[in-house]
Amino acid sequence: MTRLFVVLMLACGVAHAHKPSDSYLTLLGNGASLHGQWDIALRDLEYAIGLDADGDGAITWGELRAKHAEIDAYAFARLTVRAGGEPCRLAPTAHLVDEHTDGAYAVLRFDVQCADASRSRVAVEYSLFFDLDPTHRGLLRADLGSGTQTAVLSPQRPGIELDLHKRTLLEQFGDYLREGVWHIWIGFDHILFLLSLLLPSVLVRVGGAWRPTERFGEAFWDVFKVATAFTVAHSITLSLAALSVIELPSRLVESAIAFSVVAAALNNLRPLVRGKRWLVAFGFGLIHGFGFASVLTDLGLPREALLLALVGFNVGVELGQLAIISAFLPLAFALRRRWIYRRLIFVGGSAAIAVVAGIWLVERVFDLKLGLI
Repeated sequence: MTRLFVVLMLACGVAHAHKPSDSYLTLLGNGASLHGQWDIALRDLEYAIGLDADGDGAITWGELRAKHAEIDAYAFARLTVRAGGEPCRLAPTAHLVDEHTDGAYAVLRFDVQCADASRSRVAVEYSLFFDLDPTHRGLLRADLGSGTQTAVLSPQRPGIELDLHKRTLLEQFGDYLREGVWHIWIGFDHILFLLSLLLPSVLVRVGGAWRPTERFGEAFWDVFKVATAFTVAHSITLSLAALSVIELPSRLVESAIAFSVVAAALNNLRPLVRGKRWLVAFGFGLIHGFGFASVLTDLGLPREALLLALVGFNVGVELGQLAIISAFLPLAFALRRRWIYRRLIFVGGSAAIAVVAGIWLVERVFDLKLGLI
């Protein structure tokens, strides 16, 4: 981390298309002494309150320093820490600048001053940028003397309670498991890829046309092979990436994930891979694993917690995936002979997925924000 009087260049647009808008919130300490650090992207602050005073497309340290008070007021109005039901005072202590993989970030350091020093739980309520960008996430990591706790905060899940008592390994495992379930449910590109592979599971290709499968067992076996291949593949790369054995640029990974969705959806409309879609699931699942791993990496987990986090998060991803499959397959099988499934859901849905993912692909490859989706 450095505190330099340099020019910090901003990319065009509100946020990089290949990486969602994130901030990184860390809480450390125990007893009555709590400290925090909050990394917030300059591009997001520029959009929210304006930092580039001369409008030259660059932010200098002087321009950023002139906005310190306004940044504090804006950010801390959207973060609440409570102990014993009473709000704690968040007192800024330092402003720094850090460089993340997706650009420059303002770093706010602060003390958390709570009247109730005997508290056993601390509640965090977060709403930064939710009114401007519903895809924004706050990546929280807390080490309050009870073991590392993590959370991904979003408009759908804006708060969490943190336990200050020593947590068992089982409780920590449960935390990571819940994060895995939550990540697959809010990972729309992962969901659309999975749905693209599931849509043909209740149909069979005969004479150049899709026909409804006769038995549920056939559809179940097809889904089992696809889901297993996807699970095995992304588990491999999730582990390798989270353990820093293999590292790939986030822009490359996110672009490849968007391409995988386009390819899977178009294969439904004009099949190039027939009968062995599990191979497609495995091949592209390797790429999706790097996407899953980015969440664990962004949370900045300590090395001693990484293995537990890896296993719990991966199990959570599988449970979230299983929930989607369990909801989809029986309904799809019941509707497979009807026009609404074969034309509207299968054909229309595949085309819509291809269009959406195609826009993502253009955004991520060319680092654009088209603003269409």
